[in-house]
Amino acid sequence: MTNEAAQVANLKLILLKRRVATFKKMKKLKVDHHQWLPMVDSLDVKLKSLDVICKKAIASIIVVQLAMVLNNGGDFEKYKDRILKLLDKYECRDYLNGLEKQLLDGKYDSKVILNTTWQNEICWSLFWALGLIKDKALDLPFGVCDANKVAGFLVNAENYEAFKRKCKLRNIEEILDMLDLFYNYHWACVDKTINPARRTGKLDSDVVWERRRGLEWLVSEEDDWFDISLDT
Repeated sequence: MTNEAAQVANLKLILLKRRVATFKKMKKLKVDHHQWLPMVDSLDVKLKSLDVICKKAIASIIVVQLAMVLNNGGDFEKYKDRILKLLDKYECRDYLNGLEKQLLDGKYDSKVILNTTWQNEICWSLFWALGLIKDKALDLPFGVCDANKVAGFLVNAENYEAFKRKCKLRNIEEILDMLDLFYNYHWACVDKTINPARRTGKLDSDVVWERRRGLEWLVSEEDDWFDISLDT
């Protein structure tokens, strides 16, 4: 067997094991699966760098705090300067996405505020990839994550380097394993809207959607995770 043929055979084995593990998890949770959904392998993707992931997560979590204040009737002008100072403190103002910039520009409505707060779930996936939370805190998406814990990752770091030192980026195969699980979760949730008999266990479809978005972003060429297609 040539080196190329051996590499192809090894890749097929990795993909098979990944999908088998996904189906095993879904069966345990009483979530139906589709036998022939496509799979992604590490030869087709490149994982974003530790700095990019850290700074994007920090930037989003900071702006989420503003959205949560506004959702509770807080004053925009009073908190905006504080948020901007935090973005500069953690060296991540350049990592804002379009939605976050819209909020900070004061061009928001209730929908913008709501969509921004949902980024907690996206960042939960990033924090998992950074080694800050365990598998079971991510791969059992039965309800929203602990918003206080999300904010706590930042509160307990005095600057960007202090936050970064706490992180250990998972390898790409581990991230693709989790992404495959959430891709299949998402398919089941979407299919249930068409086929009510489809079993989705205790999955929260909105949480699944956003956590998958975060996982997809990690291996996407897009800078803004809202530019990523989440087709099933």
